[in-house]
Amino acid sequence: MIIKNTTEIDSPPNPFDQEVKERVESNGGDRKLQLAANQFMVASVEAKYSYNFQWLGRPIIQNPQDIQVMQEIIWSVKPDLIIATGIANGGSLIFHSSMLELNAACGGPIDAKVIGVDVDIRSHNKTAIERHPMSRRIEMIQGSSIDPDVIEEIYHLARGRRRILVFLDSNHTHDHVLAELNAYSPLVSCGSYCVVFDTMVEDLPIDQIAGRPWGKGNNPKTAVKQFLRDVEECEKKGVDGIRLKFEIDRAIDNKILITFAPEGFLRRIA
Repeated sequence: MIIKNTTEIDSPPNPFDQEVKERVESNGGDRKLQLAANQFMVASVEAKYSYNFQWLGRPIIQNPQDIQVMQEIIWSVKPDLIIATGIANGGSLIFHSSMLELNAACGGPIDAKVIGVDVDIRSHNKTAIERHPMSRRIEMIQGSSIDPDVIEEIYHLARGRRRILVFLDSNHTHDHVLAELNAYSPLVSCGSYCVVFDTMVEDLPIDQIAGRPWGKGNNPKTAVKQFLRDVEECEKKGVDGIRLKFEIDRAIDNKILITFAPEGFLRRIA
């Protein structure tokens, strides 16, 4: 489950929070609700539903449910650095930056930053992002997220950061996502998350993903499964020197139900 911030830990138990927890747990066993959510997910992809939304004026291309839970994660983790692969129109970068601004206004890290990486940052999008009121916390890197030089640059920028959160949403092939996970998971702080988007590709009808370089058996969800097996079997350590251990936060899946990242909310537990 999402880690709680200090003020939440110090607060007395809230009956409403317990009710929410029980409802979320029951969602996991509610086959009728799960089926309805899956049917909507399939239909929404066909209709390009997620392309209809903006965040502070920039197209965000995310499900509203994913936007909401990203807000909850950012509030709880209180990161001083967010790493996001895949920029597109920049809406997600503006979202991350605005959440960091709100965190700072509420006692969170005042110097928090978001690093966005994309193999092709189109000039009109780059200009719009740079001119946005939320741009001051954003740094953009053009290049492949798995290019060794790009990875080295991000590690350099991450040096000294205490709470790092990662969102992976670029090339969706198995090999690319697995390489991203191997590259950036060591930066994720204990209690923070590495969120892998578009794991839903594995669950979509074949005709909805025809003609793409990814598909069933070759997508972010298959990469997540291999990554979790590999981490369990090896002695890989984070930059903090602690052996990496991640788990799927299924409470998030059960809460939002409709998501581009089913089984993709990976919480570092060690």
